[in-house]
Amino acid sequence: MRATAALLEQAGQPFVLTEVDLDEPRPDEVLVRVAGVGICGTDLEFATFFPTPALLGHEGSGIVEKVGAHVTSVRPGDSVTMSFASCGTCTLCRTGSPAYCRGFDAVNFSGRRPDGSTAVTHEGREVNAHFLGQSSFASHVVAPERAVVRIDPSLDLLRAGPFGCGFQTGAGGVLNVLQPRPGSSIAVFGAGAVGVAAIIAASLSGCAMVAAVDVNPAKLEAARGYGATHTVDSSAGPAADQLAALVPEGFDFVIDTTGREDVLRTAVESLGPLGRAGVIGIGPSETMSFDWRSILNGRSVTGIIGGSSLPQVFLPKLLELNAKGQFPVEKMIIYYPFEQINEAVAAVRSGAVGKAVLTF
Repeated sequence: MRATAALLEQAGQPFVLTEVDLDEPRPDEVLVRVAGVGICGTDLEFATFFPTPALLGHEGSGIVEKVGAHVTSVRPGDSVTMSFASCGTCTLCRTGSPAYCRGFDAVNFSGRRPDGSTAVTHEGREVNAHFLGQSSFASHVVAPERAVVRIDPSLDLLRAGPFGCGFQTGAGGVLNVLQPRPGSSIAVFGAGAVGVAAIIAASLSGCAMVAAVDVNPAKLEAARGYGATHTVDSSAGPAADQLAALVPEGFDFVIDTTGREDVLRTAVESLGPLGRAGVIGIGPSETMSFDWRSILNGRSVTGIIGGSSLPQVFLPKLLELNAKGQFPVEKMIIYYPFEQINEAVAAVRSGAVGKAVLTF
């Protein structure tokens, strides 16, 4: 079938709207008509180097149109949001940890199905797609069943897409991994969409101090509306000094969403004894380093993928919290027609928009 897609013809260049051809869904696949798709920092990062021609996008939501013969969890007409793919057969998948699937990179970042094929072609050329189980910068998606999550049809379908990655990642890092006890302290580095989700989750957990750290005063001001009790503007002076003034004995928890080595070092060094750092940011730094004394006294650093969640269980819970007004991320969402994808990307890159969602 034909679909309208935002194709990346050359890495680092603007997206080009065009028509592509999609395979019929295989027995374990689902065809979804996309209603909306969020733009995530991971899309922008991979757009600089992913093999082209490529079809990105991984925060999609929509309506199921067709299902393969072996699909049992959804049926045509269901409302769904989509998340990362996983193999379903390795030990980690089978024990409820698909975010750490042993084949995660192969099924999410290779641009291909596990057998090396692609469901997307453009003018006879194979397109690198299947990005994080979706490639949802398109009007229709062929996704593996494991990447599709059925949701309550009464929920706002356009709002649901970003929960599949950014909001799930930030919230899950707190609720599923760090699990702060009531009265504890946490610092969240980066007050974008992922950081805001972590801030809301920390507030829901009963943290007594939730410090948002960023270089953007507008983001810091907005963070207070999501539950941050304190803000640290690292453009106004060393963040380490400001954090030490807030909690001289060190924070119980920190989360880094920036992917910057210097920021992560500051985060780890701001921990107190037995403090835990969650690393969930993909950014410019390829390595991270610490003074060996930074992780003494029981401090630990934990990498977190996809909020360490089982999407079919975690996403409906997050969406229910949102519907009840307890996870109010909709305040940061700006909607753009799909045709304005490059304008939306520019707004996200500049920090002018917290979460851009493209609509069809």
